[in-house]
Amino acid sequence: MSVQNPQHDVIVIGAGITGMYQVYLLHNAGLRVQGYEAGSDVGGTWYWNRYPGCRLDTESYAYGYFELKGILPDWQWSERFASQPELLRYAKRAADTMGIRPAFRFNTRVEAAHFDELGNIWRLRLDDGSETSCRFLVSAVGPLSATRMPNIPGIDSFQGVSFHTSRWPRGEDEGPRDVDFTGKRVGIIGTGATGVQIIPIVAAQASKLHVFQRTANWCIPLANHALTPELIEELRGDPEAFVDFLKTTETAFPYRRSRKKAIDATPLEREALFESLYPMPGYGLWLGAYRDLLTNKVSNDFMVEFVTRKIRERVKDSRIAEKLIPSDHAFGTRRVPMETNYYEIYNQDNVELVDVRQTPIERVTPKGMQVGDREIELDVLIYATGFDGVTGALDRIDIRGRGGIALKEAWADGPSTYLGVQARGFPNFFTLVGAHNGASFCNIGVCGALQVEWVTEMLVYMRDNRLTSSEPVPHYEEDWTRHVYDVYAQTLLADTDAWWVRTTRNPDGSIRRRALIYVGGAPDYRERCAKVAANGYEGFALA
Repeated sequence: MSVQNPQHDVIVIGAGITGMYQVYLLHNAGLRVQGYEAGSDVGGTWYWNRYPGCRLDTESYAYGYFELKGILPDWQWSERFASQPELLRYAKRAADTMGIRPAFRFNTRVEAAHFDELGNIWRLRLDDGSETSCRFLVSAVGPLSATRMPNIPGIDSFQGVSFHTSRWPRGEDEGPRDVDFTGKRVGIIGTGATGVQIIPIVAAQASKLHVFQRTANWCIPLANHALTPELIEELRGDPEAFVDFLKTTETAFPYRRSRKKAIDATPLEREALFESLYPMPGYGLWLGAYRDLLTNKVSNDFMVEFVTRKIRERVKDSRIAEKLIPSDHAFGTRRVPMETNYYEIYNQDNVELVDVRQTPIERVTPKGMQVGDREIELDVLIYATGFDGVTGALDRIDIRGRGGIALKEAWADGPSTYLGVQARGFPNFFTLVGAHNGASFCNIGVCGALQVEWVTEMLVYMRDNRLTSSEPVPHYEEDWTRHVYDVYAQTLLADTDAWWVRTTRNPDGSIRRRALIYVGGAPDYRERCAKVAANGYEGFALA
């Protein structure tokens, strides 16, 4: 193998929470590291998503790994579920403390990354036309960063104000520009996690709000509240011990499922548990209920019946309530949006739910939306239509490995990886919080950071042992990928479309779903990774 000297040891794409930490650890380890970020500053998802109501659905004190690690020991969260402005301040403070900004080039997008087999290096092309190179390439682009716009005819013809929620209008200081909806006719497309956050905010201002819903979701109360240092101490206790506790839970959230199965509980026991969890702040109902919630349809039906009753109690018009009750997926098999008075806004006279599954959107018009034979006139149109999940951001970079094969082409039928960290044919390319790894269906603040630490240790090991190439051994990759799909198939998630699923149609017309995430649990994933490292990175062909 002919080895050339690249400009950098490592290039990290993305300056979100995970990318920042990766640059910090690699720099401290003495590696020459360069980061690239399309935005003008750090923050990742908290930089791009600045819509009203945007906030964490993870407890702040559990998400804040930099605080828990001692990088920001004096940081105090003001709310149990921090809002976007506070999260962006947190990311910026962390960047200042870690001193990582000089290692990043901002306002710079990576357009292409091609592996040079002769030189054993990655060659990158940036959006300003310049080129650079590195030995190791690390993706920290995030699982939800590739904005997805709907394919609706006439989308560019609208003469009012329109934008995607992740591209909210900005002021001169790069902060979110206030958009006054007072007296405006507003349309919002999408009722996923983002739509559920922004809809009540807009409903409080707009003269008329039309919510265009294709798929209803199971939404549960966020129950956000203020935090004091004393309350954080009560909820979390010692930070180091708290991190150790988070590592023992399936998703690194501060919940542990009941050891009991719902089918083994009496109706009174189930009702009591569900009633206790429903008003609890956060994901208690999803992540703290019975352990067979996502594996047993009968047990899940108990939860469906309970949440259905809650929706009917909160929405006065029974016809509207029925439209807000999902009929195409079990509870928890899609991301569960956390809401604050979401269902109550449909009791307001100025809010209309437009069921576009029953009457599809035909086109966007200069004046608004054509739905069936009705034109709904609008002043503002907001797209809360989500993202191309997990692999979407990588698909938008021209990544080519051995023989010029494109990653997008190699993964056309679904990702194939080893531990979700590397893929055969793409040497020295590492993905963080990406396809098939244990950080993508997890509290990313914690799981992403733990993965960063593991990758750092591997790269330091390679440097210290004068190893310049890493690539999965074929049968290890095949075994891991099969394991990811097998574990997923054993759950109710396998029957549902979600942002963490790639859906394709077989020649016979049947639907094939490929999981983009690993649902075997964070503790299992970390145990496997630790064993691989202890055995000299078994399963990776190091040279």
